Amino acid sequence: MRARTQDTKQNKGPTPVGTQAVTYRGASDAEIKNRETKPIRQRPGSGTIAESMIQKLGWALLSIVGALGLAGIALNRDEHINSMWLIVASVSIYLTAYRFYAKFIEAKVMALDDRRATPAERLRDGHDFEPTNKWIVFGHHFAAIAGPGPLVGPTLAAQFGYLPGTLWIIVGAALGGCVQDFVILFCSMRRDGKTLGQMAREEIGKVGGVVALVTVLLIMVILLAVVALVVVNALAHSPWGTFTIFATMPIAVFMGLYLRYLRPGKVLECSAIGFALVIASIFGGEAVANSPEWAPVFTYSAVALALMVIAYGFLASSLPVWLLLAPRDYLSTFVKLGVVVMLAVGILFARPELQMPAYTKFIDGSGPVFAGKIFPFCFITIACGAISGFHALISSGTTPKLIARESHATPVGYGSMLLESFVAIMAMIAACVLDPGVYFAVNSPAGIAGATPELAAATITAWGFPVDAAKMASLAKDVGEQTLFYRTGGAPSLALGMAHIFAQGGGGKAILGFWYHFAIMFEALFILTIIDAGTRVGRFMLQDLLGHIHKPLGRTNWMPGVIGCSALVVGSWGYFLYQGVKDPLGGVNTLWPLFGIANQLLASIALCVATTILLKMHRAKYLWITCLPLSWLLIVTYTAALEKIFSDLPRVGFLAQARQLEGAIAAGKVAAAKVADTQTMIFNAQLDAGICVVFLILVSIIVIDSARVWIGILRGNRDATVHESPFVLTQLKAEEV
Repeated sequence: MRARTQDTKQNKGPTPVGTQAVTYRGASDAEIKNRETKPIRQRPGSGTIAESMIQKLGWALLSIVGALGLAGIALNRDEHINSMWLIVASVSIYLTAYRFYAKFIEAKVMALDDRRATPAERLRDGHDFEPTNKWIVFGHHFAAIAGPGPLVGPTLAAQFGYLPGTLWIIVGAALGGCVQDFVILFCSMRRDGKTLGQMAREEIGKVGGVVALVTVLLIMVILLAVVALVVVNALAHSPWGTFTIFATMPIAVFMGLYLRYLRPGKVLECSAIGFALVIASIFGGEAVANSPEWAPVFTYSAVALALMVIAYGFLASSLPVWLLLAPRDYLSTFVKLGVVVMLAVGILFARPELQMPAYTKFIDGSGPVFAGKIFPFCFITIACGAISGFHALISSGTTPKLIARESHATPVGYGSMLLESFVAIMAMIAACVLDPGVYFAVNSPAGIAGATPELAAATITAWGFPVDAAKMASLAKDVGEQTLFYRTGGAPSLALGMAHIFAQGGGGKAILGFWYHFAIMFEALFILTIIDAGTRVGRFMLQDLLGHIHKPLGRTNWMPGVIGCSALVVGSWGYFLYQGVKDPLGGVNTLWPLFGIANQLLASIALCVATTILLKMHRAKYLWITCLPLSWLLIVTYTAALEKIFSDLPRVGFLAQARQLEGAIAAGKVAAAKVADTQTMIFNAQLDAGICVVFLILVSIIVIDSARVWIGILRGNRDATVHESPFVLTQLKAEEV
């Protein structure tokens, strides 16, 4: 890769919007002259003075509305507030952030140039690199980044109350998550679509690059285990939900065969058939759940479902992509976007009040859903809704290979993260419109609330959130479930909140069950997309690493390597999934904080790469854009990781939990039949602590290596060459993009 150079021999980054006077190798004199004399784009706000004043007044008014909305959310304490406060505040701030902050970064920091050919055009091969319509790329990128995080994270964090999570989602996305996604997409787009690990190796150094690749693979294992646990907990002992999700598998295979052999190219036709079959499977699930003969056939324990999900992950990674993964993910995207719109419309018309208070007593760290104080655990529990390292893998993966114009990076990179943050706000609303007693009854594990519904109801009522077993039994009957107690993981309570909102639009209790299982299906489809695609990506990464040891293992078309690496990846996350379903505390208490720490550490790696590149482009001028979120993430994640390792509280610290279990065995408090399981739990707790230590060491190596580069650049004794691809004038016509 040739570096871009300037005729002054100093790399000071791109010039501001207007004209560019930088000479790039690969551009002819005529092209350079054209770039120097022709403005890149019209400045925002141009036009008549009256039009400019109207625009300024409009944006000022929107900013005031956003500020007043946030104030209304934060200052209300004595009564329930309407969910519309959250909608108005978040949308106003999102639009303002996009109009001013995103456009500032686009113009001043990146100097995006629509006359510069993107990798999608220059490296066009019709397979990976292909110039694509802006809104199609937007849909692809949103579907790829929107996994379980924006749904489950806010639902779990609602145990602190609605206020902490809401503020973090809005502010964290605008200043952190959107910036990370946008900057990494820009960096990859200017470097032929290179991955995060490749950019780390090129911009930071060999040590940082290799460590980044290993760290990403390890984090992927934890991520996949946690999202699989959410699916398992949602479907356990639920014949309706299990039948519906099972049905989507043959539907996806049918769609793959239909498009490949029966009706090639008939995408809309196949989509309509697939969606109709999915809706039919929901009604079929109701019939199965009400059938004495068929209900037991589709009623499985969490352990059995975990083994099935592991098998599915292996098949999705090994089978041809067109047969299962691609059509199922396409069907998932179709449903995903539709339900997001439906939920927004439902909230708009129903305007439900939030039943959860702004703060609960559990900000002290004694929460039943997961243990830990509001700082730092609120900020790692809500990951994808505010900032997520996983997004950096997508922003440096498929998306930069599809961007047709550089200016498209703004709506795709910054805008799609804003949309995901809005999904997180809607998930927070769906969780908080539930009666708090119902919320805690669903999300509290038996090991904390009590082993029977009556005991659990009494415990939760003693916490100050009244609920009774009879009410929960009636609610379970309304939604077609055997029980709603101990349904940890966040997905069931989120589905319950979504069903409550949808049912207010008409039908009431009569259709509550349909909407509940529709929401379960939606969540499972949402999450299975991450499992199948993530397992496949993990297999690619493992093959890339093992290919340096034995070359055939690196070939993605060598079936022994495909099957072997798929088995290793699935076995790795499958182990942690099995650990989670066997955990008497519900698994989420152990694995979700570990997932949050890993995901936010991955974001720290991405921001280290982004900071290095911005420093090379502009020196210290715009360093604050990425350094502020990076500094906050390092403080939060290191604090959380150290607490998970060394805390003396068994529900928080992994090592403390192991010591408590060892003491119970030594004191003879564990039945002989349970000793083996308890010893396994001790090993798992120690293993989780070890994983946290490894993550901290690996990320510390990357941060220190990055800091070494930063200091060298600022002192002027280190090469500050920006490794961008040479400028090539685009040949794409307007109708092609």
